[in-house]
Amino acid sequence: MTSPARPTRAAALLAAAITVTAFCAADALARSYPFGPRTRSVNDLGNQYVPFHAHLWDLLHGRADGGLLVNWQSGYGASFLPDLGTYVSSPFAPLVAVFPRDEIDLAVYVITVLKTASAGAAMACLLLALRPGRWWAAGLLGASYALCGWSVAVASYNPMWLDGLVALPLLCLVGEWTLRGRRPLLGVLVVALAWIANFYTAYMATLGAGLVLLLRLWLSDLTVRRRLLAAGRAVATVALGVGLAAPLVAVVYFGTKHAHPGRVVDFAPVPTEDLLARLLPTTYTFGSPALYVGTAALLLALALPFHRAVPRRVRAGWTLLVVVVTLSFQWGPTHLLWHAFATPQGSPYRQTFVLCALLVIAAWHALSYGPPDLRALGAAGGLLAVIATVAGRSPIAQHTVTWAVLLLAVVGALGGLALLCRADGGQRTVLAGLAVALLLGGQFGEAVATSAAATRLRYGHLDDYAPWGARQQRQAEVIAQADGWPRYRTDPGRDQTVANDPLLVGGQGAQYYSSLTSDVLSRTLTALGGGWTSRGRSLQSLDNAVTDVAFSVGARVHSPPDPHQNWFPQNGERLTVTRQDVPPLVTVRPSGASRASFGPSPYRNQELLLGTRVYTVPRITVRTSTGKPPSGGATGLLIGAPTPASTRKPTITAQCPPGDEVYLWAPHFNGAARLDDGPTGRFRSDGDGKKIAAMQRLGAVPPSGRLRIELAPDRAGRVPEGAVGCLDTDRLHTAAERLKATGATRVSVSGATLRAELPAGSTGIAVVAAPRIAGWRCATGDATAVPATEYHGLIAVPLDGSSTSVTCTFHPPGLRLGMTVGGASLLTLILLGAAAAVRRRRLAPPPASQSTTTRPRERVTGAR
Repeated sequence: MTSPARPTRAAALLAAAITVTAFCAADALARSYPFGPRTRSVNDLGNQYVPFHAHLWDLLHGRADGGLLVNWQSGYGASFLPDLGTYVSSPFAPLVAVFPRDEIDLAVYVITVLKTASAGAAMACLLLALRPGRWWAAGLLGASYALCGWSVAVASYNPMWLDGLVALPLLCLVGEWTLRGRRPLLGVLVVALAWIANFYTAYMATLGAGLVLLLRLWLSDLTVRRRLLAAGRAVATVALGVGLAAPLVAVVYFGTKHAHPGRVVDFAPVPTEDLLARLLPTTYTFGSPALYVGTAALLLALALPFHRAVPRRVRAGWTLLVVVVTLSFQWGPTHLLWHAFATPQGSPYRQTFVLCALLVIAAWHALSYGPPDLRALGAAGGLLAVIATVAGRSPIAQHTVTWAVLLLAVVGALGGLALLCRADGGQRTVLAGLAVALLLGGQFGEAVATSAAATRLRYGHLDDYAPWGARQQRQAEVIAQADGWPRYRTDPGRDQTVANDPLLVGGQGAQYYSSLTSDVLSRTLTALGGGWTSRGRSLQSLDNAVTDVAFSVGARVHSPPDPHQNWFPQNGERLTVTRQDVPPLVTVRPSGASRASFGPSPYRNQELLLGTRVYTVPRITVRTSTGKPPSGGATGLLIGAPTPASTRKPTITAQCPPGDEVYLWAPHFNGAARLDDGPTGRFRSDGDGKKIAAMQRLGAVPPSGRLRIELAPDRAGRVPEGAVGCLDTDRLHTAAERLKATGATRVSVSGATLRAELPAGSTGIAVVAAPRIAGWRCATGDATAVPATEYHGLIAVPLDGSSTSVTCTFHPPGLRLGMTVGGASLLTLILLGAAAAVRRRRLAPPPASQSTTTRPRERVTGAR
């Protein structure tokens, strides 16, 4: 007799094999990395996920600055555990360690493929657990789920979301176990692993699995009492599993509370024609739900209501669930429920994989009771024709390729299902073989076409970044040679390759891009003249001599603009390193130095942070390309966009002490600026508040003292009243020497702890050149640690004149609470396991007696 596990294993292997082959074939067709010259690092994949995987590689190999709690490389010191839980806590993520460091892009790609294949295998196992059926059909539908539109169009470049794709069928399996009272311990562990891997999509997957379980309970023939018991077991399983994951989930939750706020987005449902168009192959948009699951699976799901071999309650239940979940996508309150009551700032339909799973499960129920007859297939074909007709009005479905692929897919799917229906009546081998060939070929072809189309179309919607190459290799080598941490920081530079350069190429800079970028860091760097994108969550390096002194940046890399971005010409620039004699990470300031607060001028704010006046901020005269004064406004003087008739450039003139360094601060200007023959300052901003430009160094004040800065705007922008600052480098050097003389004599950093030895008799405030994010506790000498105070956004510790050392330790907010909840969940699980073991032992029959006088007990099988 064939073991039930064999078909399940065969189905899982088939689903994984189809998924891997189709996924890679699609990238080869699109000529995408690693099968072609096109990079696949679009949007946050290049800016966040690859760099965070690179940092994980460094952690696993003992090469990172920091540990699990603090990332000393980004944002002058950031909390890392929330980022770990958000981006790289998947059980697949540690696989990066087996790849070379310079193959980090390949490592992330392989992990992406493995996650997608695992989702297909898990779905195949779930389908056979829900109902017995053909193992190869379960494998095909498992691959349909793994290669659904959401997976190939959205999650393929958001690899942490793929953990939700894997989690959903596993959580549905947990629901099956609770329904049958089986594997309670394993169920809790699966829930915990899903929430640890990626709590965001695990939340959606848990909602989806809960809906499936409720339907399964309604369809079962259990008594009301047993249904309630099963539901109770499911609730307890989820509660214990989430409790075990609490140490990470709680830290991420509190990390979001301290993060810089993003924009508030109002949900707007997509038009019906756009919604239906995403059911078709090769369609793509960024802002609509990618519902494609393959034409064969869609036809089966549409045939379910008309399939007379399926019990009516089963037909009605699964059809109604699919319809209800679809409608929930288009209603504001349920949209918020799916997204944990916060509308996403990016793609607004991140829960789409749940509906894709329901469509596949509905298709399985239509097939597992026997192939739909011609009547049901005809009705499904009619519904598909209606869907295609309505979708044809959408601009999404205006490509010839879409209709050509759909036509071939419909022929293959209908032909395969019709042959399969005939094969059930006789002539099984030949017809069944032809049916499988048609179904497999059609599904494979349209999946490859859909994935390849999504890969190509993404380039028109999203920024893209080059994979690791000669530029990054050279940057990493130069940074490693210049590195002096923790004596001083080495900044990777203003001309960034990606938004998380310190994680990718090394060093310790201001650059940091995360959903959890702290509000205090963003506000502090903005007040000092820093630039950012993503509405303040992607912070850039600030190439400024004053802030370099304040943050102990002793070495700075200057790279030419990244040619892959092509934002600005390179003009023959070469990679160089400049060094500056800077104070240590811990300095001592007067007690009253932190009383004043930051104002509108970044130059005055830098002086507050430094503790010394070093800038001249002159009155400026601005002229447009017509030679006339510009109009004013709340954010500065308006510089119009260039016109073909313009023969002159807009200018800024001012008077400063000769020899000073000239800086230009124009956060809402986009273009270039140049002082005489000095370097070109590049400014990138936009008009809707998503990005602002950083302050730029333009050169030295000429001997005449008169400045004339030429502007080359790319579009209309504004220049603030106090845009120009002239830095007295001699005063800055004197201030730096004073801070060195009174600062720490020795600084050591170990993981989440920083220790500094101070000169005897130090009084005032010890200031650590790191943002005062929530979680820092400090102590002087042998005193008890208390929450750190703040010095203009930095960590501060009051000194009493008697202590000669300062120790600061970081504890992520929420970790203690999470550990408490996790410990309680673990203890509860152990006690429940022990109680179950004792109960089983008591109920177990006694061992058979060896005495010949004892008669064996008879088994009672009679009626009650």
